[in-house]
Amino acid sequence: YMLLSGRRIESVSVVTPMGVALTLPVDEITIEQDRVTCAIKKDSGDDPDVTTGIYVYANVSRRDAPQITLDGGIGVGRVTRPGLWQAVGEAAINKVPRQMILENVEQVCKEYHYTGGLDVQIEIPAGVELAKKTFNPRLGIEGGISVLGTSGIVIPMSETALVASLRLEMKMLVEGGGSYLVITPGNYG
Repeated sequence: YMLLSGRRIESVSVVTPMGVALTLPVDEITIEQDRVTCAIKKDSGDDPDVTTGIYVYANVSRRDAPQITLDGGIGVGRVTRPGLWQAVGEAAINKVPRQMILENVEQVCKEYHYTGGLDVQIEIPAGVELAKKTFNPRLGIEGGISVLGTSGIVIPMSETALVASLRLEMKMLVEGGGSYLVITPGNYG
């Protein structure tokens, strides 16, 4: 919106995949001729998430080719092994957030009758260090954290979430050629 209109916005409204409407403050805005950068501060609610309070940046710039590209920058991990939603080498931006970002960018382009191309890059500078506290290194995601989400709302760790994490790690092991698995219950076990 800011790139195509040339005007600052201090908040943005978004409807999550769960249908919850949110109005989020927009911080750290930089507007240049063909590029805009801004950030949203993550609120994890009641979830004891290591990403609470970090900034997620969006860098949007014009491009000559008439297409919208989405990629990860600093602090967004890269997939290094098969078995995840993304191909090896791609940014670890999961299916639902990827779809939400692209749909919203396309909608704004339609509103402004913009038919040119845009490069969208998501950056999470704190993600470089935070990734060391996640499953990412074990899953073959390196250089940062993943942009996750299926509902748009953080749900505290549950048995269902734990099982989903274990299933994903098992899938990665199988696709990586693993022939056995040992599970040792720990803190949540």
